[in-house]
Amino acid sequence: MTHDVAMPTLHSQSVLLRDDGVHILDRRVFPFEKRFVACRTLDAVAEAIEAMVTQSNGPYFAAGGGMVLAARAAQGLAPAKRMGRLQAAADRLARTRPTNNNIATAVGRVLRHCEETQCDGSAFAADIEAVVRDGWSRRREAVRDVGRNAASVIADGAGLMTYCWSEGAIMETLACLLRDGKSVTLYCPETRPYLQGARLTAHSAAEMGVDAVVMTDGMGAHAMAEGRVTMLMTAADRVTMSGHVINKVGTLQSAIAARHFRIPYFATVLKPDIRAPTPDSVEMEERDPNEALHCLGQRTASPLARGWYPAFDVTPPELVSGIATKDGVFPAAALAATLRPDPQDRNSAQ
Repeated sequence: MTHDVAMPTLHSQSVLLRDDGVHILDRRVFPFEKRFVACRTLDAVAEAIEAMVTQSNGPYFAAGGGMVLAARAAQGLAPAKRMGRLQAAADRLARTRPTNNNIATAVGRVLRHCEETQCDGSAFAADIEAVVRDGWSRRREAVRDVGRNAASVIADGAGLMTYCWSEGAIMETLACLLRDGKSVTLYCPETRPYLQGARLTAHSAAEMGVDAVVMTDGMGAHAMAEGRVTMLMTAADRVTMSGHVINKVGTLQSAIAARHFRIPYFATVLKPDIRAPTPDSVEMEERDPNEALHCLGQRTASPLARGWYPAFDVTPPELVSGIATKDGVFPAAALAATLRPDPQDRNSAQ
């Protein structure tokens, strides 16, 4: 039996490209407020990404919108100067969040198109916008494929624990389960310091009709020991060809607990990154330590303490049961032998 599933707000109304700029739903205050940050320039888009206005799959869409704004600003220039402006825009956006290569994918698509067409024509900005919107559509289709493949390894009645926030693959996985008439309970660790799990994941799953349970980040192992959690599934900001999963810091400790309690852990990603043979190839972002001392704008740590905030950690393939991609589910420890990614495909979406 199949059922219609309404996708959550953050999945369908995250980034809006308008004549007056790019409007980004502010995930720092959602769901308590539904507020958009209006970005009139490329730099404003870059600053919004850096400030965590949008996360997960959102920067892919925001970066595409930023490239459209750059193209509009360069409309009257000669082709060579247009290309220079777009390259500078791409470089600026790529620096905002370097670990997840969603942004590199978005801007790379635009640059390749310009190289092929020589950035010519009076409808230059409109042409770039069409390329970006087509990329958005293709991204959504590919993430639905990831969701279908990920759902195939989840049993009806599972206690599914995720981590951080995945507007793409995890939400599409839940949608697939619901369409197939399967029921799951989704356990959402809060994911400090921005509480993406408590606010974004839990709210989005509940909007879809999934039973969403919020817990603190330290409760995962206990939930597994009690039998509440029967599977761990997260998105991945990057998966290397060696099968290492790079994701929001805290994923590693969840995977270690899952292995101890003999619970499978699956990661989701569009495709492993062929340009990242090992984690040494990936720039790991460290955010402002001050962010670890605050939560939702309120200082929560002693004024005598200092902070530390590595944004991501690395889970080795021996802790990963499989990688669900748009092309199927593959063993983490044998990605290079079983999957041959297209060298032009730099996608690594959540």
